[in-house]
Amino acid sequence: MFANAALAQQSAAKPGSEGQDSLPPVEEQLKVLNEQLGLTAKQQSKVKSILQHLHDTTENVMKNQTLSREQRLAKVRPQRQMADEKMRPILNDQHRKKLDQYKQGPHAEMHGTLSGTPKAPSR
Repeated sequence: MFANAALAQQSAAKPGSEGQDSLPPVEEQLKVLNEQLGLTAKQQSKVKSILQHLHDTTENVMKNQTLSREQRLAKVRPQRQMADEKMRPILNDQHRKKLDQYKQGPHAEMHGTLSGTPKAPSR
């Protein structure tokens, strides 16, 4: 979803995590979605629990260094899809339209560096 979904904020990389995938905190993801969609407090509460579950699941996959980056992405994508499917009924039609528009662009603030797009080579 946003989660596949995204906005223009960069999450700070953890020291010593250079070259590793990083994941933004749930609070930042919720903040981005709220800025994009204008969620009510009740919606934010429900969305936060969905994001927390996605975050925890993604974090566990990312910790598995026996998997290649592509394998980790393959395991995370279905989790993002499930989160999207759980979130959509919480949203109204206008929110869903905005979410779909948001998902069209890059959104590292939602996915961190585990976005599925290759990193540009550093110079």
